Amino acid sequence: MTLPDPATPSHRHTVDVHSYIGPYPFRHVPHPDPDVLVRVIERERIGAAWVGHLPTAFHRDPSHGNAQLYRALAVHRQRLHPAPVVRPDWPRWMDELRRARDEGAPVIRAYPPQWGYGDEESPLLDLAHACAEAGLVLLLTTRFEDLRQRSRLDVAGDLRAASVRAVARASSAALLVVAAGRDFVEEVHWGLTPAEQGRVWWDISWVWGPPEDHLAHLLQTMGGERFVFGTGWPLRLTQAASANIALLPDPSAASTFADPQTLAGAASATAR
Repeated sequence: MTLPDPATPSHRHTVDVHSYIGPYPFRHVPHPDPDVLVRVIERERIGAAWVGHLPTAFHRDPSHGNAQLYRALAVHRQRLHPAPVVRPDWPRWMDELRRARDEGAPVIRAYPPQWGYGDEESPLLDLAHACAEAGLVLLLTTRFEDLRQRSRLDVAGDLRAASVRAVARASSAALLVVAAGRDFVEEVHWGLTPAEQGRVWWDISWVWGPPEDHLAHLLQTMGGERFVFGTGWPLRLTQAASANIALLPDPSAASTFADPQTLAGAASATAR
């Protein structure tokens, strides 16, 4: 079987919406550095990346990690765009949100399981409303690793589908959910109204290709416009997402993926 060349125009991806820099607290991650990430996206012919600071997901106060993220990406801002964390039950969180906007962040990361939030926790809804007003995408992470890899010290668990549905129903925020598999995507998507579905996008970093062909199934049933390109680097191989696209029955279906600028535009449209 001959695979399509990932360097051809149909396999170039403008933005990786799901990548990190920084160390992971539960195992060694090689080369989690911005200089390496820039080389990786150049090698994979990816135009830019929305970059989170991995250790900040596990910090009580995200402000110090955000500051480190801004400094680390300063020399790479043409290619690497910050995806800082805002924790809405922490003092002065609105200041952190305003700084993110001033720093040119396209997206705000939140980690409800790591913060112990319930399915309809009001701080998360407060953050969703604030992101909508600021014209920023709210990014929720389903998981970092699957159960086979997960450390016993990592007790937070996965993001719950009910949490995503609650935000989609109660706010006008543009939501990007990353690291979700087919079952989770379908549980959320088909539990929302068409208007609510139109405010939620998914990356493909955890959607399996052959032999399960989950990605092909979701593209056929939900439409490519609900999906964006994401890799999960450095916790996952950057090449995996591109390989799953190349192995689609019709690899050109990837051309129907949403442009991340669509997400940013949707977020901006809700801003007051």
